[in-house]
Amino acid sequence: MITKQNNLFNIETKNSSYVIHYSNCLQNLYWGEKIHGEDLTYFVKERGHSSFDPNLNLERDEYSFWNGYSFLESCLKINYPEIRKLDMIFLEHSIETVNKDLDRLTFRFKNSYSELYVTLIYDVYAEYDIICRHAEIRNEGEEVILENLKSASVSVPKLERYRVRYLTGKWAAESQIKDQYLTTGAFTIQSRSGNTGPHYNPSFALDDGTADETKGDVWFGLLGYSNNWQITFEKTIYNNVKITGGISNFDFSYTLKKGETIGTPVMTFGYSSGGYGEMSRKLHAFEVDHIFPKHKPGRVLYNSWEATEFDVHVESQKELAKKAAQIGVELFVIDDGWFGERHNDRAGLGDWYVNKEKFPNGLSELIDYVKQLGMDFGIWVEPEAVNPDSDLYRAHPDWIYRFKNQEPVQMRNQYTLNISKKEVKEFILAFMTDLLSKHKDITFIKWDMNKPLTDVSMGNTAQDKELWYKHAQALYEIWGILRKKFPYVDFEVCSGGGARIDLGILRYADQCWPSDNTDAYERLFIQEGFSYFYAPRIMTAWVTDASSNNPKKYERPYSYRFHSSMMGVLGIGADISKLSDEVLKEFKKYISLYKEIRETVQYGKQYRLSSVRESPLHAVEYISRDDSEVVVFAFRQGYQFGKNMPNLKLRGLDPDALYQCEGEDKLLHGSTLMKVGVETGLWGDFDSRFLRIKRR
Repeated sequence: MITKQNNLFNIETKNSSYVIHYSNCLQNLYWGEKIHGEDLTYFVKERGHSSFDPNLNLERDEYSFWNGYSFLESCLKINYPEIRKLDMIFLEHSIETVNKDLDRLTFRFKNSYSELYVTLIYDVYAEYDIICRHAEIRNEGEEVILENLKSASVSVPKLERYRVRYLTGKWAAESQIKDQYLTTGAFTIQSRSGNTGPHYNPSFALDDGTADETKGDVWFGLLGYSNNWQITFEKTIYNNVKITGGISNFDFSYTLKKGETIGTPVMTFGYSSGGYGEMSRKLHAFEVDHIFPKHKPGRVLYNSWEATEFDVHVESQKELAKKAAQIGVELFVIDDGWFGERHNDRAGLGDWYVNKEKFPNGLSELIDYVKQLGMDFGIWVEPEAVNPDSDLYRAHPDWIYRFKNQEPVQMRNQYTLNISKKEVKEFILAFMTDLLSKHKDITFIKWDMNKPLTDVSMGNTAQDKELWYKHAQALYEIWGILRKKFPYVDFEVCSGGGARIDLGILRYADQCWPSDNTDAYERLFIQEGFSYFYAPRIMTAWVTDASSNNPKKYERPYSYRFHSSMMGVLGIGADISKLSDEVLKEFKKYISLYKEIRETVQYGKQYRLSSVRESPLHAVEYISRDDSEVVVFAFRQGYQFGKNMPNLKLRGLDPDALYQCEGEDKLLHGSTLMKVGVETGLWGDFDSRFLRIKRR
């Protein structure tokens, strides 16, 4: 609910209040647990210290327009030939109900010096305690250069301390949880690589240093943008904390022509009074209901990469498909190597025609065979890149990013295509349309991106700084068109692992690949960090035999590997052609079990019972949306003689309801399971246990 009293606006969600006031600027008065926001008229007053110090009234500005007297991170900075200052005049506001889940508050401003208009949009999802914010800048006068373009600023209440929890990492070690206590000054997380990036994720949670999984006030946010982004936390000398997020200032400018409108990425904010656990459950429910494009469980897939790598041939794929069907796989996916002269990573990328030596009768032979086995078919592509050794590059060397008269940087023996060029975008749409039209039984696309953007130039320095933004927009346009043309196809986003995970691309993608690291133990760390901000429904997790660094990693039992992978969308990546009948039987058992519980895992309420970062015991609980089923995964990493594991105390149950643990005759009350718990039964190194509990 959104109400207005004089110039005070009260945004009320199910459990929170967000109160703003307009005088000379749009100023935050409060954000936190629900109050009577209309009371805060007494809080509206001019505040200052001295002429030598920053303007206190601007420190809690909701959207800062750079005007020469704004010393914090600005949201919008412009450049005309003679005027750089923004003098924004408030024009109007509007409040509307868009649908049963969404209310919208907008503010509209105009620059007094020009025909430049700014609209701030607040989309309020009250049931989830979520507010989504973005801005639209429209130019109706002479062209103007945008030098800084952010989505929003938010302010949190004054706290004793400010702790920022965020995700950092690197290839094969993405989504690692880190804490940073703010000191006076600025702390920034960002990407400058032309994708979301593995080094930081555009998400955060902030508290006073005392919040945990079950208690404490937590303010959180996610930026939905798949290119260079920036989130800055500024703690002022007056102990105000302002958080500003949007497109990175790095190598950015945009010339906004007359009649043109540009929108910022959406930034999603929320508040939880129940710690990090409640924060995650709010986000998961919101993402499933309002971000992800489809509402159906992810299929159990098999990917043939580890078995064959680039040596993809129809007969070997048939053999793998036969075994995959026998163990209950629903979706068979071939990876890199099916096209052009693609026999390794040095050649063929960009030549999207079926290799006739590997597939003499085309893809249809394999697709038909897979369908006859009762499985769906999927395929890997990497449309944004090209090998120098390819027909595509030889024909169109001008299609890649390159600085004038300089040799472009190669990574993984490839260049990045400038997909903002009309002809490049049309090429990608054409070959993807051809592939999916000729083979209507392809129902899954794994879309990879293995090279960051470098050499971002078209040889015109006046326009080069726009290319980062235009690349992201072209990507979204391509995905949007393909999704509309082929609504039955599921798309998975991958970028050398987890370098493209954000709420921007996840509006188009059905699932994502969080990391190339498939070690069952190390994935627990990645998956835990991932779960803070993203729902299990879109997290693909494979059971494999591969290890990038340590061959002894896979002495872990298959039960442990499956339990680790069953906490998302289950996939199989192991070379099943080398496995015994006994092992394949074990695979079949776990896959069958997963199908029974995947609705609960993918769409249920998640509770992190014990963190792998803090304890040798790691446990995660899922409760189905209708509260009828509970599943728990527990892992023990190392065994110490005589040291018993604590009981697993469950959460989120009805204390007075009766529950039956699988394999047990006695019914137990929810209060007993939450206060006393159940014994883990874990024994030895890398042991794991799966618990299934039914509400009676």
